[in-house]
Amino acid sequence: MHTTAFERHPPAEGIITRSLASSVALPFWTDDAPPVHREPLVGTRTADLAIVGAGYTGLWTAIRAKERDPERSVVVVEAKRVGWAASGRNGGFVEASLTHGEENGQRRWPEELEQLNRLGDENLDAIEATVARYGMKCDFERTGTLTVAIEPHQIEWLDEEGRMDATAARAEVNSPTYLAAHSTALVHPARLANELARVARELGVDILEHSPVRRLESSGAGVDVVTDAGRVHAQHVALATNVFPSLLKRNRLMTVPVYDYVLMTRPLTDAELASICWTNRQGLADLANQFHYYRLSADNRILFGGYDAVYFAGGRVRSQYEERQESFRKLASHFFTTFPQLEGVDFTHRWAGAIDTSTRFCAFFGTARGGRVSYAAGFTGLGVGASRFAGDVMLDLLSGESTERTTLRMVRERPLPFPPEPAASIGINLTRMSLDRADHNLGKRNLLLKTLDALGLGFDS
Repeated sequence: MHTTAFERHPPAEGIITRSLASSVALPFWTDDAPPVHREPLVGTRTADLAIVGAGYTGLWTAIRAKERDPERSVVVVEAKRVGWAASGRNGGFVEASLTHGEENGQRRWPEELEQLNRLGDENLDAIEATVARYGMKCDFERTGTLTVAIEPHQIEWLDEEGRMDATAARAEVNSPTYLAAHSTALVHPARLANELARVARELGVDILEHSPVRRLESSGAGVDVVTDAGRVHAQHVALATNVFPSLLKRNRLMTVPVYDYVLMTRPLTDAELASICWTNRQGLADLANQFHYYRLSADNRILFGGYDAVYFAGGRVRSQYEERQESFRKLASHFFTTFPQLEGVDFTHRWAGAIDTSTRFCAFFGTARGGRVSYAAGFTGLGVGASRFAGDVMLDLLSGESTERTTLRMVRERPLPFPPEPAASIGINLTRMSLDRADHNLGKRNLLLKTLDALGLGFDS
């Protein structure tokens, strides 16, 4: 077994403790841009389209529904508040990929990959155009992402075309861990959610908060979305509930909540920025199975997240899972190994969020209740960009018309479900251990990982 760069060059324990001492357990994004308060659902309403969930997927679906048909009445029902869950906690990487990367797409839908890549690029272009058209203030930066090799065996995983050597990679961002690199847009997650909600309201969408949906009831030619204090009777319903238990029994085992942990530094000084040469402001990610992602905010803080992807037995979403000191200390240690020249920098915020993980690593889609209900879930950490595409897919499915999107195998096929507990906990934790072992064994995958790869199953860190 081999040690990783983070084990070979760890910072002193005192540096880690000091850097975390004044951090608050709160997502930086929602602390920086709190949402507007909205009223709950009380009584009965009617709508052409009811959407459950006011995260990115639900809000994009609402906007796209009104852009397609301004006369359509649309109501969004949210359990808590706009963007409070994954949409306000993520790293803000707006990826073009709809398939969780080229390799995953090639393995699952090779005959569609060129088409899927084109649709992904068009989707990202459309997001950028929407931000401009509505004057959305969300710190949108189309910077691209630099993927870096931090272990010798990872260099060959980068395509030779466009590969940088260690010197070139460190000229882009100066880290002694970088051995090679392969040259998305970045956004302020909470501001994006808030601005999507603003645009939706200006287009005539009603957004109702603090209204957990308990069930769906078929009602005549439509479906009722039922909460404790009211209901929305709609011709069609789009479910955008992300990691939370599906309102459709058939989807209860299709996703599991995997907790991801994140740190945010204070704003860097000009001298500190110069020491890491991060002038092009790219998003960054390394190539390990247990990988890190990091980026600069508009005020030059560094967000540093990933590595630990934790599944808690029972598969529930719980706030107490968000405060895991072991994960925060590990991230802080890895941060100072990556940027030893930033030893005096403190972290101001620490937080976590649940990722809606599916066995195919990207979103799946479908309909229920005779085509009156559509759904999208399972983005597995790449939903910031793909959520807009998902909104269009759900609307296509509800229309009943055949479109380029609905004819895709990716859209027509469902992933394999996760097993029920306790098998889920056993399998996921064995997979996590195997991924960690691979990172300590020159990337070599054991029999379990090879079997999961062959079956098209997986658990992504």
